[in-house]
Amino acid sequence: MENSNTRRPRPALTGGLAALAMVLGLAAVPAGAAPPAKLAYVSVGDSYSAGTGAGVANNPGSACWQSSPGYVDDVGRTGRVSLVANAACHGALLSGGSATSVGNQIAALATPTAGSPTPALNSATGLVSITAGANDVGVYQVLSVCATSSSAQCSAAVALSGAALPGLRAGLTATYLGLKQVAPNARIAVLGYPRLFDPANGFPVIPPTNQIILNQATDQLNASITAAVGASRAAGVDAQFVDVTDRFAGHAANSRDPWLVLDQSNPTADYNFHPTSTGYDEGYKSAIMGSVKPAQLAKK
Repeated sequence: MENSNTRRPRPALTGGLAALAMVLGLAAVPAGAAPPAKLAYVSVGDSYSAGTGAGVANNPGSACWQSSPGYVDDVGRTGRVSLVANAACHGALLSGGSATSVGNQIAALATPTAGSPTPALNSATGLVSITAGANDVGVYQVLSVCATSSSAQCSAAVALSGAALPGLRAGLTATYLGLKQVAPNARIAVLGYPRLFDPANGFPVIPPTNQIILNQATDQLNASITAAVGASRAAGVDAQFVDVTDRFAGHAANSRDPWLVLDQSNPTADYNFHPTSTGYDEGYKSAIMGSVKPAQLAKK
């Protein structure tokens, strides 16, 4: 028979924790609760968004060449977004008659089809990423001159390329405004380009002086992209420039730990001077996740 003076211990700890949770505003997640919403994610742009440099090395001859895994794939695998479409194409210009141009990519994604009555770009789109501009200022023509000519000729080629920057800024601003029209609630993550060279490292193809000139040209290109983002923000676009130069520091094409492809046995290969799989993951994907923070965007 139980002694009436002997009392069973009360579950004070359990009750205390429950009370503490209430004070801290913590609530248990009910069974069967829906998982947090993910951002609908779409990407457009040139080869840096198409993943050139990762996966398949050679252009298969298709109108829109993509390789995997690029940064878009990497972001899609984080579990923080729902990747709807990546329409980026190797070699894409900002605009023009080519079906692969960024303007035509956006138009196609904003158009309903018989198989998909809801277009990929719409009011539910939460995140759009884009790389564009390098092809429009003739980056590969400049690289070719600087790899084979004097510093004076390299500087002249960069100056000629720089003359196209004002027009590029206007075109980029118009592109970001166009994205807002078809995806009015999206954050537009505008990614820049990495410096390609480390002039302190030995490199038999391009002399250090020309490497410095080319890195300065990259900085000018990124500054123009940043200016276009600022102009579009002033017009009401939720655009954000995402800089990757610091992340690629120490990982240039001629560094000891490169995150950029450079096949010196095939210097004219399409995939040269594009990120490796590590560059896309540790450089571009990490920049988006760290700067844009898709999980926080999804809560807004």
